[in-house]
Amino acid sequence: MIATNTILTLRPLPEEFEAIFREHSEFVYRTAYRITGSAEDAEDVMQTLFLKLLRSRDAKTAQNSRAYLYRATVNTALNVVRSRKNQVLTDRSDIFESSVSSQPQDRESHIHDCLRMALAELKPRAAEIFILRYVHGYSDMEIGELLGRSRGTIAISLFRTRSRLRKAIRHYQGEKS
Repeated sequence: MIATNTILTLRPLPEEFEAIFREHSEFVYRTAYRITGSAEDAEDVMQTLFLKLLRSRDAKTAQNSRAYLYRATVNTALNVVRSRKNQVLTDRSDIFESSVSSQPQDRESHIHDCLRMALAELKPRAAEIFILRYVHGYSDMEIGELLGRSRGTIAISLFRTRSRLRKAIRHYQGEKS
C-alpha cells in the first residue's frame, strides 16, 4: 500500500542519456550476451548499467560513455557468470531425484560453457581485451588506442590470455594440463 502523502513523479529522461542509450544499447547487449550466453542475463546487465549511468549523472562518465559502458558491461557480465557458476536453476522437481542428467549436452554447447567459466576466472582487463578482439573484431592497434596501451602490450596480453583460457578449458573438460 502506498502512503497517501507519497507523491510519485516521473522525470523525463535527459536528452543526453537517451542519445547514449540509442548509441550504445546494442553494443552493451551484444557484449553481455556473448559473455553470459543468455538473453535474459544480457538484458539484466544492460538494464543495470543504464540505470547506474542514469543515476550517476557524472559528467566524466557521460563524456566517455562508450569506454565506461564497455568496461562496466564486461565486469557486470563476468560477475553474472561467476555468481551462477554453482547455481542450478529449474522449476522441475524431478531433476533432483537423479543426480545425473539423462540428456547429454552437445559438444559445442559444452565448450561454450567451459569458455564462459574460463573467461570469468580472468582478470577484468584481460577479459576485456579478449572480448574486444574476438567478439567485436577490433585489431590490436584499435584496442590499444581504446585502452591507452601499446599494440605490443595488447598482443602480449592476448597471447597470455589465450594460453590461460586453453588451460582452463582443458581443466573444465577434465583433461590433464
